[in-house]
Amino acid sequence: MQPFDRGLVRNRRLRARAQFPAADFLLRRATDDIAARLGATLRDFPLAVDLSAQGGIVADALRAQPRIGSVIVCERHAALLPESAAAHLVCDEEALPFAPASLDLVVSAMALHWVNDLPGTLVQIRRALKPDGLFIAALLGAGTLQELRDAFLAADADISGGAPPRVSPFADLRELGALLQRAGFALPVVDVEPVTVRYGSMLDLIADLRRMGATNALAMRERKPLRRQTVMRAGEIYAERFADADGRLRASFEIVHLSGWAPHASQQQPLRPGSARSRLADALNSEEISAGDKAGPR
Repeated sequence: MQPFDRGLVRNRRLRARAQFPAADFLLRRATDDIAARLGATLRDFPLAVDLSAQGGIVADALRAQPRIGSVIVCERHAALLPESAAAHLVCDEEALPFAPASLDLVVSAMALHWVNDLPGTLVQIRRALKPDGLFIAALLGAGTLQELRDAFLAADADISGGAPPRVSPFADLRELGALLQRAGFALPVVDVEPVTVRYGSMLDLIADLRRMGATNALAMRERKPLRRQTVMRAGEIYAERFADADGRLRASFEIVHLSGWAPHASQQQPLRPGSARSRLADALNSEEISAGDKAGPR
């Protein structure tokens, strides 16, 4: 399965790089959260990698952390690397060049939702981490742009009777947690932050997506130019279904935060079944019912 045309993703980001600062609010929000989580982690990271280099926002936040040493900034094209990067590398997230157990920290903000082989990328990251190394990331989740997706589905049904994919799919929270475990991360944590942004019109939202380089890059996208009639009908449906009382339109984004550690003997381990020294029923001040028994009337 190759859901995304990754060459198109790269090219759209290249075209949008001059305008990206006008629409970098999601990246900055995700970066602030990552910085806060790293600030609460009481250990040093001598060598870190940033897999989300656009604008240098993440790399600057990492360098501001007193416990982080050298930062290597990675991107798929040299033109997307920030000028401030002291150490940089052109590489693909799906083919990481790092030696096993060579990194202390890997960070990615708002980039991994464009990866086709996310399970493979996560495995490569875990292998590149030293024992007790940390992976922390933020990416878009399944609820992102649900209003835009619904509006175009309804508009296409009205105009042409079809339903070509026009909004990228994003991973579900539970799926991402399972992928972390499959990749071999210890102590995986996954949580989601819903973000609602309001726009004057659907076209204003689409303009922001273009500034982000985040418009439709599905490999199975319709190749014919989008009909003006379809766009206008989608805008009408969006306004009918998703407008607030003041007339402004809601656009939903889900920022999913991931973290996991490369396994190490010093980490917390689950207890063996049957090794508990106290009963849950005692802690809850309730009566214990053995397996197979039914609770009777009280």
